Amino acid sequence: MSEWKEYKLSDLCELIGGGTPKTSVPEYWNGDIPWLSVTDFNTGRKYCYDAEKKITEKGLKESSTKILKKGQIIISARGTVGVISMLGRDMAFNQSNYGINAKEGLTTNDFIYYLLKDNISQFISNSYGAVFDTITKQTFEQITVSLPPLPEQTAIAEVLSSLDDKIDLLHRQNKTLEQLAETLFRQWFVEGNTSTEIIELGSLVNTINGVSYKSTELNPSTTAMVSLKSFDRNGGFRIDGFKEFTGKYKEQQTVKEGDLVVAHTDITQDAEVIGNPALVLGNPKYETMVISMDMVKVIPKIDWISIEFLYYLMRTREFKGHCEGNANGSTVLHLSKQAIPTFEFVKPNKEKAIEFTKHAKELTLKIFENHKQIRTLTQLRDTLLPKLMSGEIRLNYDFKD
Repeated sequence: MSEWKEYKLSDLCELIGGGTPKTSVPEYWNGDIPWLSVTDFNTGRKYCYDAEKKITEKGLKESSTKILKKGQIIISARGTVGVISMLGRDMAFNQSNYGINAKEGLTTNDFIYYLLKDNISQFISNSYGAVFDTITKQTFEQITVSLPPLPEQTAIAEVLSSLDDKIDLLHRQNKTLEQLAETLFRQWFVEGNTSTEIIELGSLVNTINGVSYKSTELNPSTTAMVSLKSFDRNGGFRIDGFKEFTGKYKEQQTVKEGDLVVAHTDITQDAEVIGNPALVLGNPKYETMVISMDMVKVIPKIDWISIEFLYYLMRTREFKGHCEGNANGSTVLHLSKQAIPTFEFVKPNKEKAIEFTKHAKELTLKIFENHKQIRTLTQLRDTLLPKLMSGEIRLNYDFKD
């Protein structure tokens, strides 16, 4: 490894500051330019393709925010420190993040992305702040890294990127499959339902509250707690949201892969999680999964109403709006215990519901198979990352252009 050289991170990349257009100026907002905050890219995935909030060209020009280009990197610098993503399209971003662009001739954005991922612990240990952890430009000057020759950097990045690209493709396939099921549900049970009979969801389901726990009960264990972090802000289940748990629980508070849970707590600013449904994904390392007090488990009590039917019912904008209207709290939102039982909708046709379940189960099976592949690929990537970055595993590469 004599050909490896040491650098300060600040010598390898350009840091770009973000900003926020004045929220008091309506002309700056609701445009076509995605404006990133950490909540948009804190997904555990390499690529970020969109942002919840959009700004206008006027908002861009008359504020300190800047455009990051596709393929450049963003890292959270305040609060939730060290979340990293690569942009899948051009986007603006706020001042709680840094944009990063590799210095040509020394390294590449792809390699820098993985280099940063491998050094997250250093960012966290070098952060400071009384209220919020913060990293600054000085943090990048304090972190020293070893780099192989540029051709080997390229080879390393190609190996790791090939895994992330496969993971990204599987995630996008799953999104498409869910959209197919959502479209079918809406056509059959919302727009195409000619029945005039209105029912409450409580006539079809029972709900079970999760475990009330203490932080002292979060210890290494083969029992995993499904936490609020398990709910993706864009819908679905996050496999990195488990917390290992050693406290007591009731059998009815356990869940298995495929069970339906609904978020009853929300700490986001825009009620992005409250009322969101998720189908639980398993993890072979855990023998038992239990739900936290931040959610409920939903169980059908009629044989022709399936979990899949309920999941897509709860993904409708009508159910989301109902939950938002039944939530209270300022900093932390809490969903009323009556929100789920009192949701009203047009009674579904039994035969149609059974037929929908058949189609939805096929799509869900494929989604779960994709998730298993994602888990395998993620484990392989995370195993290879430190070994490649330290030189423990060396790659053959071609020095030629």
